Amino acid sequence: MSTAALFQPIKIRGLNLVNRIVIAPMCQYSAEDGCMNDWHLIHLGKLALSGAALLTIEASAVVPEGRITYADLGLWNEQCYAAMGLVLESIRRWTDMPIGIQLSHAGRKASTEVPWKGGGQIPPTEALGWQTVAPSELRYSSKGTFPPESLDKEGLKRVRDAFATAARRTAKLGLDLVQVHAAHGYLLHQFLSPLSNRRGDEYGGSLANRMRFPLEVFDAVRSEVPSEMPVSIRVSATDWVDGGWDLEQTLQFAAELQRRGCDAIHVSSGGLHPGQRIPVGPGYQVPFARTVKNEVKMPVIAVGLITGFDQAEAIVGTGDADMVALGRTIIFDPNWPWHAAAELGGKVRVAAQYLRSQPSRFRDLFANE
Repeated sequence: MSTAALFQPIKIRGLNLVNRIVIAPMCQYSAEDGCMNDWHLIHLGKLALSGAALLTIEASAVVPEGRITYADLGLWNEQCYAAMGLVLESIRRWTDMPIGIQLSHAGRKASTEVPWKGGGQIPPTEALGWQTVAPSELRYSSKGTFPPESLDKEGLKRVRDAFATAARRTAKLGLDLVQVHAAHGYLLHQFLSPLSNRRGDEYGGSLANRMRFPLEVFDAVRSEVPSEMPVSIRVSATDWVDGGWDLEQTLQFAAELQRRGCDAIHVSSGGLHPGQRIPVGPGYQVPFARTVKNEVKMPVIAVGLITGFDQAEAIVGTGDADMVALGRTIIFDPNWPWHAAAELGGKVRVAAQYLRSQPSRFRDLFANE
């Protein structure tokens, strides 16, 4: 058995993972009316053969107006459910890698163009745009964005119920994990941060009030999936803006989530405010993961410019985090876990069709059972 920390198994509630490498949810902006298509089969199928422990489907909107772009995935109706089911059925014919999904609502950052066409917000008066919603009627930026409508009590119930319904669909699809998206400036993060939440009711003001709706959503999701199915959350540890959401508030949020049965926390940062100043560099978010890990018992996942094999091994081996999540790194190198195993003396599962790619000097690399 490998001595590399990165290739040790870990259990999250009822889910057994063979190593500590997670494929992060990455939006593809290629859905049609919220539905998966052949692109998602190619994209997810490729990553499902990578040897990582867990593949996470990209942010999937719980209501149409919760999409970031008009080409985002969704899980708000039976058509979205059926299309996702077909893709998953094809992938599962060839790999048993666990697959999770991230459920999301973009809030005021919704109704945008796809990134390679500029990514700007589309006015609700145009064909591909719609009216956005948020905790308060505060636009994301004073330039080129449009004011959202503040969610009233009925709107809050509608969103909360939509998360619950989508969670129910994830269980019916046989997915292995569901992640609630409360990061990167999207709706639940908008409730958490005092920069975007200026409400005067029980959902705004104090930290307890700002956490209330995200916690209600988490509870709704947890209640709709089987007891053995893990529910995780993704958070931004800081807004990187003075007066905004910060690490101390994140720690209190994490503690409350843990009390409610959260099974893992994926620690990212930023995305809420255009004034953010992020000191981007290798592993720049790992210190946040380390601090959260020191305060909670649930597994902590680090993410953000984790590219090197020794770097990833050090993060897990020193206890900065329990797992690492890869995004752009694994898009650039879909066999990153193979190469990490070769470098660190670990083993990865591989499809029988690929066994002949094994160089003789790596004869112990593939765990072909």
